[in-house]
Amino acid sequence: MSLALYITGRQPWKTFYLTFQLLTLALVYLPICVATYLFKRPNPTWSWKHAMRVALTRRLNPIGIVLGKIPFDPDYRAIESGPGVEGVWMDEVPHLMNAQLKIWSSVAKVTSIRIPGYWYARTGLSPKPPTPVAAGQKVFLFLHGGGFTHMSAHPKSPISVIPRSLVELTDHAPYALSVEYRLSSTYPFAEEHSFPTAILDALTGYNFLVRVMGYDPSDIIVAGDSAGGNIALALTRYLVENKDSAEVSPPGPPGHLLVSSPVTDMSNSHVTPGSSALTNDKDIVSDFYTNPYDTPYRVLAYVGPFGAGIASCNPYVSPASLSPLVQAHFIGFPRTFIIAGGMEVFLDQIRSLRDKMVRDMGETQVTYYEATDAEHDYFVFSWHPDRPATLKAIQEWLVSG
Repeated sequence: MSLALYITGRQPWKTFYLTFQLLTLALVYLPICVATYLFKRPNPTWSWKHAMRVALTRRLNPIGIVLGKIPFDPDYRAIESGPGVEGVWMDEVPHLMNAQLKIWSSVAKVTSIRIPGYWYARTGLSPKPPTPVAAGQKVFLFLHGGGFTHMSAHPKSPISVIPRSLVELTDHAPYALSVEYRLSSTYPFAEEHSFPTAILDALTGYNFLVRVMGYDPSDIIVAGDSAGGNIALALTRYLVENKDSAEVSPPGPPGHLLVSSPVTDMSNSHVTPGSSALTNDKDIVSDFYTNPYDTPYRVLAYVGPFGAGIASCNPYVSPASLSPLVQAHFIGFPRTFIIAGGMEVFLDQIRSLRDKMVRDMGETQVTYYEATDAEHDYFVFSWHPDRPATLKAIQEWLVSG
């Protein structure tokens, strides 16, 4: 973690930092970008408006880290009501935790708790699925991105554009349940909810769909973007590895897995000269690897008391790591659709994930979609020019099986 975050995480330096950043953003950075991008853009295929949106997002990302959790954002402690909001409480699942998950939870000082989720429905349908659910009807379990430290499952969150779009793709999957998992943080903020907290909460949401709503596991599409993609992979791994366990009896694995720009390696195994981590410096999260020798705040928040070393040896944290200590296998995983942006810093690790999955599952079970000129998690931006084609590809994948 950078020294700047240690300093600016405290008052009054935090206020000074934010004031300085916002003033320079409005009076210096954006005016320079406005003029520069009229003649030359970070990518020649981008429009002026596209380049400006990327520039603004790049600048706001590090500011968001210094801010910490946004106090007025919805979180796991309550269901925030509002027009069109359909929230639901989902009961804790300590009985589904195996010995290893209990040990990790003990180290992190967390346990399974009751959490909220939010329903998303296809246009024209009731806000939540009628029960009993129709046989064969599919449903999305969505895990939002935000670097493990930010954003929400609530419909007012910017990331809600993903579940809203997914439920419109096919009549056979008209609903999505987005899990309000607990966000991670660490010094200089509260040190809480590190790994495996988000996995516990994802398991709560999955159990709710199967054992409360009545969905068959084969009809569930586990989906996630960015950090949520990491959690989706970890949840699926837990369900696959404990399918025939004599110790616990979780629901069976899902029928489909959909991950957009998933964070799949929190170690530095993909941070090498010439790698996307260092060369794709026009990405919206290019600040993630500003200093390849410095562990990013988001990683430190997620790994918590385990330290950064767990990222080099645990397949639940870094399934695509190139470290020989990470024995990540994907035998038994469901049909998978992977989305990547050709200009994102995580491109190499996402390709490694693809290669590992193809090795264990076969090419017919893994669909890989890479938008050549797109940045990290472009799928979350409703304005993005590559989004319509991506949605079409997902739709074809869903209909095909």
